[in-house]
Amino acid sequence: MTDKNLTRRGALTAAAATLLAAKTAFPSGAHAAGAGPEVAKARLGFIALTDASPLIIAKERGLFAKYGMPDVEVLKQASWGGTRDNLVLGSGGGGIDGAHILSPMPYQFTTGVATGGRPLPMNILARLNTNGQGISVGNDLKAVKVGLNSAGAKAKFAQMKAAGNIAKVAMTFRGGTHDLWLRYWLAAGGINPETEVSTIVIPPPQMVANMKAGTQDAFCVGEPWNGQLVNQKVGYTACLTSEIWMNHPEKALGMRADWVAKYPRAALALTMAVMEAQMWCDKAANKAAMCSIVSGRQYINVPMGDILPRLQGTINYGDGRSVKGSSHFMKFWADNASFPFKSHDLWFVTENQRWGVIPKNTNAAALVAKVNRADIWRAAAKSLGAAAPASDSRGIERFFDGKVFDPANPAAYLASQPIKKLV
Repeated sequence: MTDKNLTRRGALTAAAATLLAAKTAFPSGAHAAGAGPEVAKARLGFIALTDASPLIIAKERGLFAKYGMPDVEVLKQASWGGTRDNLVLGSGGGGIDGAHILSPMPYQFTTGVATGGRPLPMNILARLNTNGQGISVGNDLKAVKVGLNSAGAKAKFAQMKAAGNIAKVAMTFRGGTHDLWLRYWLAAGGINPETEVSTIVIPPPQMVANMKAGTQDAFCVGEPWNGQLVNQKVGYTACLTSEIWMNHPEKALGMRADWVAKYPRAALALTMAVMEAQMWCDKAANKAAMCSIVSGRQYINVPMGDILPRLQGTINYGDGRSVKGSSHFMKFWADNASFPFKSHDLWFVTENQRWGVIPKNTNAAALVAKVNRADIWRAAAKSLGAAAPASDSRGIERFFDGKVFDPANPAAYLASQPIKKLV
């Protein structure tokens, strides 16, 4: 789809009317009179990661303004914990209304497990990307051939623990995507992340510096930090997360549910702007320009060379492996990367149950139905003239170790995992 073929702002009227006419779409009385967005402003947070690009590009290319919201702010956050705290505050309290966010976080906030027991209902309006994360390790693990198979580290980690120096593996937020990829990778290699290593929370931009300082032995984070680690020769990429699960969901556009309920047409406008940005970001011809923008000091603040190669499928793992034309690159739009499949959110909730973040007696399907607003995405796609998946489920998912997740039977998936912590 070309920019020229995208339906302009006037199409918002029909899509909004469709949503507002559906009794289940929005609470009655939740919209102001008129066809455009109810407000021109929203405050959106982002972390310095490549997968924040759709929000940054929507701002820089004037797409929020195009859909009637010229005063949208895109604000850098220091950490995912900071993102959480600012969402709790909301823009009325000096915080933010929504964010580029780890897909499990809206579920943790809605249940209250990550917000001090006080639920903060959230909605997911779109997925921002699939793939594009990595698990990085120190150069000392080359000797035991740690790669997609983590088993080589088991004996080394056991020796470290016995010596009173337990291995430290870093992720970005408890129960977030990076925590889940790291735990899946360790457990698949027979390493219990609950007992054999110490998992620590580190903000993404600090990962490389911490590895350089020797305060951690491995980490999972989004790009460009895995690529930067290799470029600085501090460590290497053991595996890309898409090697664990190809085309896996990653970040989302998350908004406070009360904001969406109060401003449904504005929520639709935001979604349309971000989706158009995703289309632009995913075009090969635009990737260098995208990196030139998002690498800037006010955004990711790294050299373009730390971002662009992996976006183009050129992967230097840093341990002698180097691939050009790899299919393991970040996607923003292709292969339904933007659609918030409810089956994927069900996996995130199930994995949070696996590791004791969300209680095992939580009705996961009901929680997903409450948080996931695929209906808004579909209305936005209709206005944009974009195709939408036939189903809210992508069906059975397969992982590198032979495990399968059937969204019709999450309990069977949990039962198949020998290492877990259910509470």
